[in-house]
Amino acid sequence: MPMQLLPDQVWELVRCKLPVRRRRPKGGRPALSDRQALTGILYVLRTGTAWVDLPAELGCGCGMTCLRRLRDWQVAGVWAEVERILAEKLPRGNRIDWSRVDADFPFLPAQPRSFRDVDPDTGMELVS
Repeated sequence: MPMQLLPDQVWELVRCKLPVRRRRPKGGRPALSDRQALTGILYVLRTGTAWVDLPAELGCGCGMTCLRRLRDWQVAGVWAEVERILAEKLPRGNRIDWSRVDADFPFLPAQPRSFRDVDPDTGMELVS
């Protein structure tokens, strides 16, 4: 049996760190699960393949979906903790080239953004 990219024990540690995804108000296609997206991300980082070349046979959606989910987690400020858990707990996690994640998103700030209060009626920022 081939090695599982994301073992159940590691997934349980990571799952609680990820933000809850909301359902789309207008329906549409069901979103890719966080576990599927993370498995796709790990495949790309382990193999060095291009995001667009993520094999459909893995069941991880397309590479661009995985890349967008990674970006969402970085913007939410949770990726650094997820990366730390994966590097420590995955078999051979210390061999993954984590620097590639930073190279794919050079435009993201190093620190998570702080969001400002917005007036729900006008959509304008509230000055404190």
